[in-house]
Amino acid sequence: MKVLITRPQPDAEIFAQDCRDAGLDPVVAPLMSVTPGDDWEAPADAAALAFTSANGVRVFASASRVRNLTAFCVGEATADAARAAGFSTIHAADGDVVSLADTIARHGGTISGQIVHIAGARIAGDLLALLTQRGLTARRIVAYETHEAENLPDAAGLAIGSGRALAVTLFSPRTADLFLKLVEAANLTEALSRCRAVCLSRAVAHVAANADWRVIDTASDRNAASMIALMKARA
Repeated sequence: MKVLITRPQPDAEIFAQDCRDAGLDPVVAPLMSVTPGDDWEAPADAAALAFTSANGVRVFASASRVRNLTAFCVGEATADAARAAGFSTIHAADGDVVSLADTIARHGGTISGQIVHIAGARIAGDLLALLTQRGLTARRIVAYETHEAENLPDAAGLAIGSGRALAVTLFSPRTADLFLKLVEAANLTEALSRCRAVCLSRAVAHVAANADWRVIDTASDRNAASMIALMKARA
């Protein structure tokens, strides 16, 4: 099965290799790019760190040598990035900010001080409000920005318009919305009726449903491995 990968680098290539290892044929066409911010400093007063993306982990790790703080991660992919960066105490949630807030709250008794959320300029869900509701002290540092592609990447357009069976992997509602807009601008919306949308979550699938796909699949668990298993089962 040919698989269109829309997520930013370096996660796109990591996912592409996992697809190759599973016998799938990836086409890498990121719809966003990540740029570290230049007007922030790594926190000196943090008691723990909260990461809602692997991008946040990478940006923090490039700016600070601190690795002795607990890293609370939104999901397993982010936790993998934290392990690769050298953090030793890591807690992974179930893929959304509510489960992340619950995970942090369960360990609240071991945290003495402020939790710092390393975030992008645009956030999905208000982690700070959720932590405040749970009686925890937190603040947010905007450490990076994501920039949207202005046009559908050529590789994506060729894959969609080829007429071959294609699975389009979508990892966030924002990416799904951007993808549909770029496909429409490229006059390829009708071609999606031959494609399969493979979505990380129901929230992503809800946005993807704004187009007429051959089928919309949703991973059973909110991780890349579940998406790959789903595509292998459909191949």
